[in-house]
Amino acid sequence: MDRALPFIGDGLKPVQRRIVYAMSELGLSNSAKYKKSARTVGDVLGKYHPHGDRACYEAMVLMAQPFSYRYPLVDGQGNWGAPDDPKSFAA
Repeated sequence: MDRALPFIGDGLKPVQRRIVYAMSELGLSNSAKYKKSARTVGDVLGKYHPHGDRACYEAMVLMAQPFSYRYPLVDGQGNWGAPDDPKSFAA
């Protein structure tokens, strides 16, 4: 079974690292205006991660949920799921 393992230096999986990099290239910092998640996912798929959009979007959702990681890596606006049903995010 092939699985992407987290890098020991920062703890990010390759798709997560690509999402963070694409967001920085788009200028999405903590003080920037929100953009649609489809824009970020589209850039990641088009430039860095030629796999399915579902895996990329779900990785970004997990990075935005405050209950999935110790520190959320993405500041999401809208419905990103609930602690009792983490897969209930708006797709």
